[in-house]
Amino acid sequence: MVTKKRNIAISQPSLGLEEWEAAKEPILSGWVLQGPKVLAFEEQFAAYHSVKYAIAVSNCSTALQLAVLALDLMKGDEVLVPSFTWVSTVNAIESAGLIPIFVDVEKDTYNISIEDAKAKKTSRTKAIIPVHLFGLCADMKAIKTHFPELRIIEDAACASGSKIDDEYTGNFGDMACFSFHPRKSITTGEGGMITTNNLKLAEKLRILRNCGLSNQKDPKTGMFQVYDLGFNFRLTDIQAAIGIVQLSKMKDLIAFRQNWAKFFDQELECIDWLALPRYPENYEHTWQSYVVLVDEQKSKYSRNKLMEMLADRGIATRPGTHAVHMLAYYQEKYKFKENDFPNSAICNNCTLAIPLHNKMVDEDFFYIVEVLKSI
Repeated sequence: MVTKKRNIAISQPSLGLEEWEAAKEPILSGWVLQGPKVLAFEEQFAAYHSVKYAIAVSNCSTALQLAVLALDLMKGDEVLVPSFTWVSTVNAIESAGLIPIFVDVEKDTYNISIEDAKAKKTSRTKAIIPVHLFGLCADMKAIKTHFPELRIIEDAACASGSKIDDEYTGNFGDMACFSFHPRKSITTGEGGMITTNNLKLAEKLRILRNCGLSNQKDPKTGMFQVYDLGFNFRLTDIQAAIGIVQLSKMKDLIAFRQNWAKFFDQELECIDWLALPRYPENYEHTWQSYVVLVDEQKSKYSRNKLMEMLADRGIATRPGTHAVHMLAYYQEKYKFKENDFPNSAICNNCTLAIPLHNKMVDEDFFYIVEVLKSI
């Protein structure tokens, strides 16, 4: 029998008095724009992920946009990208005048299919953006093996702190882009970070995020000269102050999620209509979301009906993410059909993210399992 109804949000940021106190410092000092707190946050984030450079930006969407632009690709060049991802990944390619080449995903990991990527690559393909979806790194060793000539941007929006063989994400490509949205492991409200081990790329990214302002001054005006088309994609010191506190907690925040993900793995394995997320043993999954796949051939109910049933019982859920080839803009422009990327379409229609966040208590996890088993 199901216990008394609880109300469990799909996500809730783990913020408290420490972040409140940290935010007060730049407010009271008057230095609220990009300044010393942003620099400290960048340095600490880079150190955590064992990379040389980190460049803070306004969010991960702008991080992806700048990373694509920093590659200096030619209009019409192709970029491989998984279809099952948040739309920002593809928007960054499209907005730069490049051609996104959609690639299907693997249903067990939700990450890019290496075999489909190999089939889609042409002589015009210049880059690939593997997505570390829901906190699990894509198969970066296979990507680097099969595509040694391609530039690599890791979409690590969900993957702060994730690893392969004890090597942190951010070290597998030319650049990596991270998110500090409230649903992520750590948050600054909005915010993003680009990491790289390439000094020239780091310098270019810093210029692009700051309206294209160079380090050279115009002798006539004393103002910094502009040689590149740039943007105001800066992070504020208020956000960075919060980020520094969040970063100091990240190992514990991730460990909490990993512990309860194991609990879900153990307790939900018996439900034959749920396919649980899979990951290699040498990967450290950070569980931005715990996403299952509803097998509608075995389930009495569709994914959407299950979402309604869980909502009635106080458990908020959502689809894992969307298949970009099924979104109106891309579907109409490129004349895609739903089954052009069959695994992505299944993930679009059948994935279910259940609550897993750091504000949950033991009883929340027990209740979710009890309700799912009762269904």
